[in-house]
Amino acid sequence: MTNSHNDDVMWLMHMIMHRYRARQFEQLRDGPYNITHMDGKVLAYLGRNPGASQGDLARFMERDKAQMARLIKGLRDKDLLSSEPDADDRRIVRLTLTARGAGIKTEMQQQGKHLSQLALNGLNVEEQQQLLALVRRVYDNFEQV
Repeated sequence: MTNSHNDDVMWLMHMIMHRYRARQFEQLRDGPYNITHMDGKVLAYLGRNPGASQGDLARFMERDKAQMARLIKGLRDKDLLSSEPDADDRRIVRLTLTARGAGIKTEMQQQGKHLSQLALNGLNVEEQQQLLALVRRVYDNFEQV
């Protein structure tokens, strides 16, 4: 292995995602939205799981209740999500994106598509499919542990 780690596949995959996320959140953080990386993770999760409970989100984010409560309060203050008690169990808080939050999530998705195109520039369709298959195999290896 060289000193730069450039021949370490897992390190390179980590760095690719680090650069992807950094670029994705630069515009949101520095733009009119003032969105942090953690805010973006919440928006993405709730976009995929509308009505998820605060507990579901805390488990996904691997955060304790106090950290989650602060994050949710900040997102409510920015008018990005709303919360209401569960109809059957009022101890459970259900979270959904507001129209503004859904709009930002959509913008994040568009930025993600643009960054994916940038990352795959120069790879033909066959090479992209081969890369996807290899990365999927690496991912599946962790599912078997």
